[in-house]
Amino acid sequence: MKFDASIQALDLDRLPMLVRAAEAIGFDALWSHETQHDPFLPLAIISEHRKQLSVGTAVAIAFARSPATVAQSAWDLARASGGHFILGLGTQVRAHIERRFGMTWPESPVGQLREYILALRALWRTWQTGERLNFRGKHYKLTLMTPFFNPGPIENPDIPIYIAGVNTGLCHLAGELADGFIAHPYHSERYLREIIRPAIEQGASRVGRDASQIVISTSAMTISSPKEKALIQSQIAFYASTPTYRPVMALHGWGEIADQLQALSRKKAWDEMPSLIDDEMLDTFALSAPTGELGEALLGRYHGLVDRLTLYQPFIPGEKDDCWKQLAETLHEQ
Repeated sequence: MKFDASIQALDLDRLPMLVRAAEAIGFDALWSHETQHDPFLPLAIISEHRKQLSVGTAVAIAFARSPATVAQSAWDLARASGGHFILGLGTQVRAHIERRFGMTWPESPVGQLREYILALRALWRTWQTGERLNFRGKHYKLTLMTPFFNPGPIENPDIPIYIAGVNTGLCHLAGELADGFIAHPYHSERYLREIIRPAIEQGASRVGRDASQIVISTSAMTISSPKEKALIQSQIAFYASTPTYRPVMALHGWGEIADQLQALSRKKAWDEMPSLIDDEMLDTFALSAPTGELGEALLGRYHGLVDRLTLYQPFIPGEKDDCWKQLAETLHEQ
């Protein structure tokens, strides 16, 4: 199992130090996110200083960008990282696409993301081979690529595309078309086993693909202290209040709790929401263990279910380095 780390927003001039620390600990990849900052920018600096690490976005929001601009950023990062860049894409939810990014929510998010991936690969194929750009889809039409705007071939043009999701539609799409799937940190072992993996396998079967070749990655919410418990309890309540994510709670018989959380979120009663997440829910969606036992606990939950594992807590050099290193050693044994 590969053990990766997520990075939080850092001053860009501190990133070389972070890379050195991450490689000393033994992480396999560093993932950046689209939260308060652009997900691509820090990876350019990390790529310059990395030796063994892979780098990736987990995730960049596809529907906030043209596939042409994402294709260009990914191409440059693939070149800079020596072929160790992974493009992780997410759809986000309607409210964010329309009200945070000012874009139009697709009539069919899964269908449009499918076309988005095909458009990316068409652009990359044109840049690598000189083939005429002639992509014509329902949502995207890409037919112009003059030499002035063509970045030309690179040494490692096969850029892995992972897509993120919660529900089965995007799992099916990952099985059909993607190189990997990023399962949302708001999940349970049962949800991964009974919903995520079978849906990916179904998607792969439709097109004759080998589902075992599709990398499954996720972030694990873990609790090793009272402070972490309060943080994770609040985070689960926030995720569970999203209507699109209701099936996760519903699988365990907590659909009514999800409905209550949705109602509280609409009233912006954020402080009231965590109290609805009891200890049984915490144990279902997060993993509680003393720091020294965390590696074995993670293996017990995730071995055979995922190929890449990241902790929900971001990696901060100098904080818990010994713990990170122990986790890397334990998880790499499998």
